[in-house]
Parts: sequence; structure tokens; C-alpha cells
Amino acid sequence: MKYTFYIFLAIILFSCGNEKSNETNQSSDSPGNSQSDFQLQKVDSVDFKLLGDPILSDVSDDGSQILFYDYASSEIISIDQNGQLLGKFSKQEDTPDAYGFMMELPGFIGNDQVALSGMRGIFTYNLTGDMITKIDHPESVGGVGFMPIAGKSLETVSWNGKKYLLPKSVRTRGTYPGEQAFYDRFRALEWVDVASGESQEIIPFEEGSLFKNGYGYIVSDYTPAFEWVNEKLYLSLGADPKLHIYQFSDNEFVRDTTILMDIAGFQELVLTERSEFQEGTVSLNGSTPAIRNIHRVNDLLVIHYFGGLDPAATEEAEQLWMSGNEEEAELLFEKLEREASKGLLIFDPKTKKFLANLPFPKGMNEGGLSAGGNFLWFQKAPSEEMEEDFVRFYKYKLEGI
Repeated sequence: MKYTFYIFLAIILFSCGNEKSNETNQSSDSPGNSQSDFQLQKVDSVDFKLLGDPILSDVSDDGSQILFYDYASSEIISIDQNGQLLGKFSKQEDTPDAYGFMMELPGFIGNDQVALSGMRGIFTYNLTGDMITKIDHPESVGGVGFMPIAGKSLETVSWNGKKYLLPKSVRTRGTYPGEQAFYDRFRALEWVDVASGESQEIIPFEEGSLFKNGYGYIVSDYTPAFEWVNEKLYLSLGADPKLHIYQFSDNEFVRDTTILMDIAGFQELVLTERSEFQEGTVSLNGSTPAIRNIHRVNDLLVIHYFGGLDPAATEEAEQLWMSGNEEEAELLFEKLEREASKGLLIFDPKTKKFLANLPFPKGMNEGGLSAGGNFLWFQKAPSEEMEEDFVRFYKYKLEGI
């Protein structure tokens, strides 16, 4: 699966609240080193015949359906728990219902619709590709970067009888990361009413944020990971290992608590002067540390983190790649990725405590995971010996609850 390597290269694309909080330091619990009785127990697996390059995108809330994207065919494919095809479609053609450059992996709305964010707007389709709605972005999209993470898709939430989408905000706000204004005006997400298409930008860089220290940052440094639970938004911003908890009421997100996460092996970013940034460029780098995703299982949160690659060794690998030694560079990247700190933090929202730090199950793709029906879903890692003509997803139970 080629995409699992390429996210570890830097990508450059050229383009045409409230400050009150209670901040808690969880370093005494050392989530990066904690031991507990929690474990992941394999429950089931689902196979689908496919010769391609698939990535797990989403699992429906009730766990009955799986959604994935195949890079080889550019198809969005949905199957049931028995591996039976429910629908597949591609929207790469130049048609009114084509989403353009994909900016987020597709996610389920209920069991019969799919939503995704592309440069042409936010689209919803049925499982066979008939367009249901198209929502324009709040402003024209100048340039974007997209780094696929398995199980990290466009999120849908329900509140007050309505459905809302939570795409990443791609507004330019008349500035760029080389200016202070970018960090003052930044908002991580859009709160989009599916029925009306109205959008409200939410979640700034809070006081005390890593990203307000006077240096410059790229998209992958602050890409949001989040989960919505009981009218609260649990959110982390990329390389800043903090879990922010926002209370939602009266169409406003108010920060309630910020919890500092002390994760073993979670590296610090190499600081970049803002003068090195150019207006009109968008950059990503999959080798740096990040809180990548947050999922809910029963009443607990599962926080997927990647500690990052050693910066000096990463620079060496990038130089090998640029000099034409692509095979050698890829082997070095793969070695560094295997050695990087990564795993799943188990967090209890009621007590605001970390309960465990679990590794990915052996044989699973460690790029990401999804959740549905109070189970965690992983994609089988590809075989190193032979090309496979199927994709397999594993269903795991979190035991010890």
C-alpha cells in the first residue's frame, strides 16, 4: 500500500473563544508508560475481494458497515459486516457532482449516506454515488494539503435534532503562516449545518498553545484530532500534546479544561522561523509527532498518537530521496517508522484520567483505526511477500472496561 510510505515525505502544494480554562497536567500518570489490565481482544474479521490500494475510511456508528477508499481506482466503497458490497462509486470526472481534489477521507452519515470534503465543496452522496447535497466552502479555496490517515474521515454529529459536519477549516483569512495574523485568526474546524449549509468557524489557538510561541508551523503540525461526546468536543491539535475539552451550548464552544499529555517518545517539533514561509504554499510532513485521531468506545476515548521520527535521521532519508536513492530512502523511512513511538491512549472523560497506553495489535496497519458499534476496527497490514487480491478489516473489543 503505497500511501503508507508517502505520508512520511514532506508534501508541498502551490495554490492559484473563550480564554478561561482549567489546565491539568497529567504527567504524574505518565500515559506513555502506564500499565493496566486493558487489552485489545480480536472479535471478528471482514474480507472484501479487491486488487488495489485501499485505506480504511470510516465505520458506521452501529458498526454494521465499513467504508474505505481505493487509491488505485479512485473509488469510495462500502461493505457490510459479511463483506458484501453495498455500493461503490468514483467522482473523478469533470461533472457537477465531482468533489475535485479530496481534502478529507469520506465518512458515513447514518447508514445510507457518505460525506466528504473536496476543493469544490462538501458533498453528500448515497452509497452508489448519487449526489444528495453540495455545500459550498465559506470562501474560495486557494490551496490545500491532504495527508490520509486511516480512520480519519469527515465527521458528522447530531445536536438539537439537526445534523452537523465538522470539516477542517480551509479559510485563508487573508494571511499565511509567516505572519502573526495567521495565528491570531486561526480556527481549526467548521461547524456546518447539513440542512442549511451554513458554516461557523470554531476552535482557535488557545493561550499557552505551542503555536503561539512566535515560530512558524505547517498544516500537519496543527491538524485537529477530535471526538464529539454528549455535547462536548474533545480535541487535540497535532504536535501539541494537549487534550482540550469544549462545552457546547447556545451555538458556542467554550473551553472547559485542557489536559497536558506526557507521552513517552513524543518528540518536539524542530522550530522554524516565520521568515522561511512563503505566501501561497501549503506544506505537510508525516514524519513529525502528532495526536492523529480520537475515537469513542463505550464511555472511553481512544487517542491515537504518533511520536514522530528522529529529525536528524529523517533529514538523511529525505536527502537520499532527493538525490535519487529512492529505494534506500524508503527502507530508512520504514525503519524509522517501526522504531517510532506510537499507540492508543485510553482516557476516561468522567474522571479525566488516562487509564492505559496500548500498542497496535500485531499484523495491523499502524497508520490508523476506526470505531463503530463500541468496537475498534483495524485494517490488516499488507503482505511483504506477495500482492494480495483482498482487503481485510479486523474488529477488536477493548477489554478491561
